Amino acid sequence: MFSPAYRFVTGTVWALVAVLAMPSGSTAQISQLAGWKSELAETIDGRRKFTANIVDQIFSFAELGFQEFETSAYLVELLREHGFTVEEGVAGIPTAWVATWGSGRPKISLGTDIDNIPKASQTPGVSCYLPLVEGAPGHGEGHNSGMAVQITAALAVKELMEREGLQGTIQIWPGVAEELVATKAYYVREGMFEDVDIVLYAHVGNNLSTSWGMTPGTGLISAMFTFEGSAAHAGGAPWRGRSAADAANLMEVGWNFRREHLRTQHRSHSVIYDGGDQPNVVPSKASIWFYFREKNYPQIRDLFAIGDSIARGAAMMSGTVLDDVRIIGSAWPGHFNQVIAEAMYENIQQVGLPQWTENDQRFAQATQREVGASESGLATELSILRPALTEAQRTAGFADDIGDISWNVPTATLSFPSNIPDLPGHHWANAMAMATPIAHKGATQGAMVQAMTLLDFMVQPELVDQAWDYFENIQNSEIQYTPFIRSSDQPATEMNAEIMEDFREEMREYYYDSDRYDSYLDQLGVSYPTLRQPDGRCTIGSVSEQGN
Repeated sequence: MFSPAYRFVTGTVWALVAVLAMPSGSTAQISQLAGWKSELAETIDGRRKFTANIVDQIFSFAELGFQEFETSAYLVELLREHGFTVEEGVAGIPTAWVATWGSGRPKISLGTDIDNIPKASQTPGVSCYLPLVEGAPGHGEGHNSGMAVQITAALAVKELMEREGLQGTIQIWPGVAEELVATKAYYVREGMFEDVDIVLYAHVGNNLSTSWGMTPGTGLISAMFTFEGSAAHAGGAPWRGRSAADAANLMEVGWNFRREHLRTQHRSHSVIYDGGDQPNVVPSKASIWFYFREKNYPQIRDLFAIGDSIARGAAMMSGTVLDDVRIIGSAWPGHFNQVIAEAMYENIQQVGLPQWTENDQRFAQATQREVGASESGLATELSILRPALTEAQRTAGFADDIGDISWNVPTATLSFPSNIPDLPGHHWANAMAMATPIAHKGATQGAMVQAMTLLDFMVQPELVDQAWDYFENIQNSEIQYTPFIRSSDQPATEMNAEIMEDFREEMREYYYDSDRYDSYLDQLGVSYPTLRQPDGRCTIGSVSEQGN
């Protein structure tokens, strides 16, 4: 992180550049900036097909965390074609990369996630469960849309900067394995953001919105506890074995008893990751995977320590050994920057929500009906700018490792309306809209907002200074970032490899070919919107065959 003195000097330099690039006088400068923003919106509006192609292409790859090889190869090639320099394999992660264009300060960083959800395969544009590949992963979080927002915005601003001779650097990076919250702390440790002035993050949502202050959710440590026992014939001589699976089950039972005496604000959940090979062999190895969620750094560390102590007790009770405690992922509770969020929200108000069609609303309502939600349809009024929450108001359970970055660089998140309200989340229903006109329109509006915000901080150095003042004197006045990952921890890049290997060849048949088809729906033969048949069947058919 650069010193205030360094930022003052560099800020003075790019302030002079920005002033020289604009007509003199504050009114003229404001008018010039407004004109540039209108131009950006017009440019992005004219590239709806470009944006939609990115959304559809990444949807079709449908890759789990750490296995985003097709997705990253596609994005790296796209960015290089448009003049970005791309470094691959960042932080020892094969599917991670960082792209840069431009020179000098300010350096504005754009990030968004690219991975997806297990068992969430879904035919887009169909409002009932119809997987493309049964049991395969799918974009049940909507991470296929964020890069369309960021790249479309970045290219529009890049072209304007080239024409106007504006100084500055644009950085773009992917959130690899966000569903495992498993990479952004490593990005920080690698030094990816040491010379970054502002981070503009983007995440799919169901409205155009942003916020500042602490996020409503939690932070977490994701940890794998592996026990070692000794094998034996489970029927012939079970007394000669020591079951590692018993230890994993005892840890689960012990945790659930302890749960009564934990703070009500905490969240915790687990799965048996490896429970042995077959019933007639006493398992010599077993692993249980926990997420420990709490609201603040000390409480998260305490929760993890309790889990560790219960694991050691489980090993003692079962006569096994706690062989390894591996941190798979971690996330600090996020804190977003007031100055960035307020600038972003002004642009949100200028851009507004997409113009939804009757078919968009029919599809959204049918999807909501399918999962038992209120049939409210798509958002037609903008969200408010959510101010800082009190501790008591922070009641949500989700986490995102953008939190680690937010404690190292002034950061704000743009939520853009590419999905449908009131869906379960991490579910095949959340994939239904993600390669449809809803996702395309939401990404285009998001790109407009992000481009305008990127330009704000490129040409107004006082905004950068104000954002850092908030970051240093308010956000970090009492809390200092300490990573959850230890110096010995390394990214768990082997995760999800076997699952993707099982499904990738069959999924490859469904990769989007944008040279042959106008849209992914067109390639799949889906009439939009396709609703559940009156007789209850879920099939691909024409709109006229569908019931309301």
